[in-house]
Amino acid sequence: MTALSRRAAIVGIGATDFSKDSGRSELRLAAEAVTAALADAGLTPADVDGLTTFTMDTNTQAAVARAAGIPSLKFFSNIPFGGGAAAATVQQAAMAVATGIADVVVAYRAFNERSGNRFGQFATHLATGNPTSSGVDNAFSYTHGLGTPAAQVAMVARRYMHVYGATSADFGRVAVADRKHAAVNPAAHFYGKPITLEEHQASRWIAEPLHLLDCCQETDGGVAIVVTSAERAKDLPNTPALIAGAAQGSGADQYVMTSY
Repeated sequence: MTALSRRAAIVGIGATDFSKDSGRSELRLAAEAVTAALADAGLTPADVDGLTTFTMDTNTQAAVARAAGIPSLKFFSNIPFGGGAAAATVQQAAMAVATGIADVVVAYRAFNERSGNRFGQFATHLATGNPTSSGVDNAFSYTHGLGTPAAQVAMVARRYMHVYGATSADFGRVAVADRKHAAVNPAAHFYGKPITLEEHQASRWIAEPLHLLDCCQETDGGVAIVVTSAERAKDLPNTPALIAGAAQGSGADQYVMTSY
């Protein structure tokens, strides 16, 4: 992304509250997050001409545009997979803005991941009722118990421990640092509730060597960021976060979101 480095900037962020039961549709959560991000950026829905999200998001760009009052789109894209796709949504937005395909692109994601579809629970239908290439890939891994993010990542974590000598406590220190910063967000489900390393180590196993507190929260909520050109960002109210680089990639012999 060298040729595009620092030509686009994040100029606004928006998020809903995060809870165990939002009481709203995922489309409404997406629209709320997009609206909040635009307000933060000092822009209106009429300024937006691009939207990008993840394939796991249930909200199409056309639906979000209607719900948020965005009149028309010149650019939209879907990035495969889930959490690992976050950097690529930024990359797609930056590419669209830097090449002139779009002027203002909003990247969004919204889920009822606690009250609705929970990624932390085994979903056999993804392997048994899906006659596609993704279904075939899932059918290969699900039969070995690799049906949740924790189960899939546990293999990688165990290998990391073997190669580098890391311990569960080392992983715990990452979780403690993450929660320390996340807990300062007033909208967070665990606002004001950081964890200690002792609490991490005492939490139950989910998929060894990963504890409960190694795993992210399953929560309802939505988030969005606004990306525009570095030049236009100068006239907006927030100090822009220039995008120096972003990447996406696929490993050899890739299966679903991980490479075994």
